[in-house]
Order: sequence, then structure tokens, then C-alpha cells
Amino acid sequence: MDYSAAERQVREYLGTFFSQHDDDRFVYHNREHTERVVAAAREIGAYYQLNERDLFVVTTAAWFHDIGYFLEAGNHEQRGSEEAARFLESISADPDVISDVKGCILATKMPQKPLGLLQQIVCDADLFHLGMSGFAERNKLMRRECEALSKCNQNKDNWRKSTIRLLESHQYHTEYARNLLTKRKMENLDKLKGKELEKEAQKEKPSVISTKKETKDEKPGRGIETMFRVSSNNHQRLSDMADNKAHIMITTTSIIISVLLSVLFRKLEEYPHLTIPALLLLATCVTTMVFSILATRPNIPSGTFTDNDIRTKNVNLLFFGNFYNMSLDDYAAGMNQVMNDREFLYGSLVRDIYSQGVVLGRKYKLLRVGYNIFMFGIIVSVLAFVIASLFFGNGK
Repeated sequence: MDYSAAERQVREYLGTFFSQHDDDRFVYHNREHTERVVAAAREIGAYYQLNERDLFVVTTAAWFHDIGYFLEAGNHEQRGSEEAARFLESISADPDVISDVKGCILATKMPQKPLGLLQQIVCDADLFHLGMSGFAERNKLMRRECEALSKCNQNKDNWRKSTIRLLESHQYHTEYARNLLTKRKMENLDKLKGKELEKEAQKEKPSVISTKKETKDEKPGRGIETMFRVSSNNHQRLSDMADNKAHIMITTTSIIISVLLSVLFRKLEEYPHLTIPALLLLATCVTTMVFSILATRPNIPSGTFTDNDIRTKNVNLLFFGNFYNMSLDDYAAGMNQVMNDREFLYGSLVRDIYSQGVVLGRKYKLLRVGYNIFMFGIIVSVLAFVIASLFFGNGK
């Protein structure tokens, strides 16, 4: 199959399609958005050095992934995949290509659950804008389109909250997109949360000025609760990032160790001068892997608490590690006391945030040690291989 010619036909067909389905209501899901997704799919595909066939699959899926909005907005992924299959059949595309294109399009349905690299690329390309500097403007366009199509009836505040939930739950699937876009996506999320905090603070302003001093019995404002929620979400996001970093390092060192044990170590009798460099590299990888595993290994407490802990308010019942071995009745009784005591409740939240911070500190310390060992170990190992090859290689 001539993929270059087929891609040209796809591009021409979609150009005609958008011209025939011009609709001013589609200010977001239009040709411009589609071309951005196609460009993003090409960019990610180039990074992974996709062959001609796979690159055609992801770019074709990107072209067709949103045209279902013009056909059946409520089920646009399915309609888009059907339209793509119909067109590809008309140009005699291979059945496996058609199947892969349909799979990539259907994988963009929220929540995204892509299977394989090709589907991951299309999913990341579809939401590429979440990690771009122009995210705010495109988010506004999406809200305008939603209102124009009468698919939603949300004011600006509700839309912002739903967008925050999307950004908090979303994670890029390819390593390329994570490395390139996650930082900017978090900045976009923080801006939205900042606006949300400002809005919450405005709600807390009293309508009538009071000169009375707040007493301890008065309920704290929503701003405090928002602070706890944002802090907890930030800690969870940092924990996920740490786990991803550890996973990357474990995977990398596992591959290197596998190559060393299966290939190089079998050749040491033939190339004895490489013994020391090989052992250095093996020690580096094993040590790095150990620290990465330690960074992600859970530490589970006893899972029990006593009546004295409740009376002295010296237990955090918001963390499962403090109650998973207790009966439901004991836990419910303890939680009732927490909910009826503001000091106990917010003290538990403070302990929870602090505990998360302690765990994060341990994770990142171990990860830093592991990354340092890997970085300097790789440098020393490579130098050892070079020296052994230059000065001792002739004596094998």
C-alpha cells in the first residue's frame, strides 16, 4: 500500500468534509483543532520513529477522530471510527490498518484507556493542548461551543471546576508527552485553582460588616477547606510523579541488567578485559533499582487505634493505615467523635497533610540517591569500557 498517496487522499477528503460541514457553532472541534491534533500525532510519532504504516494509522485516526461531532455529537467517537473505516475501505486499505485506525479513534473516548503505543499517541495528541500555553483560550472556545450546541448549561464557575477535575484526573500516556507537557499542564491547573481560591475567598466575605470577634465555636471558612483539598491533591500528584520516575528507572535498569546477563556476561571468556566495566555497570543498575524500589515500597502501620488515642486526639482516622484492622463499629464511633469535634477534625487533616509530606520527602530523597548513583555509575562504567577497550582490548 502506498501510504504517502493514501495520506494525501485522507487529507483531501477531510478538507472537503470540513468545507461541506461548515458550522459557526463549532468554534473548537473544527478543522483548526483537527490539524493541531494531526501535527501533535506526527510530532509524537516522529519521536518514537514509527514506520510508514504506523505513522499513517495515527495521523489518519487524528484526522477522523472528531468528525463525528458533525454527524452524531453524542457518540462522535463511534461515528468517527465508522466514517474512517468507510473511507479507508473505499481506497482499498488493508483490514489491519482499518482496525488499528478505528481502535485509535475509539480510544480517545473519555476516560481514555488506550491499548498500545499507537492508541496512546492519538490520545495524547487529542489532549495535547492541556499542556500548552494557549490552553486557557482553547478552554474558553470549548465552553462557547458547548453552550452553542446546548449540550451543557454550566456557568463559568462550574465549567472551571469541571476543567480542574479533568486536569487532576488526566495523565499523558506516552513518556514523550509526559516529559514535554506535564509541567505546563500543572501550571495551567494551578492557575485555575488560583481563580477558584479567589472565588471561594469572595464568597467568604460577609455581606454585613461585623465588629464581633470570631469565637472558637464559629465554623472555619471554605478557604481553609479548599486549602486542605488543594494541598492534599498537590501531594497526591507529586506522589504519582515520584512513582512514575521510580517506574522509569526500574524499567531502564531492568533492561540493562537483562542485556548484561543474557549477552555480555556470556562473552566475558572471550573478552576478559570487559569484566570490570561489566561488573561496574551491573552494580550501578542493581543499586539504582534497589533505591527505586525502596522509594515505592509501601510502609503499612499496625492498623489499630485505642480509646485513649481518640480521647487524646492522637490518631488520624483519615488514613487507612490507622484503622484497617479495626471493626466497623469501632471505626464509626471514632469517626463520629472526629466529625463532632472541629479541633479533632482539622487536627486530623493537618496530620494527614504532614504525613503525606513525610512520605514524599522519603520518596524523593531515595529517588535522588538512585538517580545520582545511576548518573555517575553510567559515566564511570562507560569510561571503564572505553579504557578497557583501548588499552586492554588487544590482549584478548
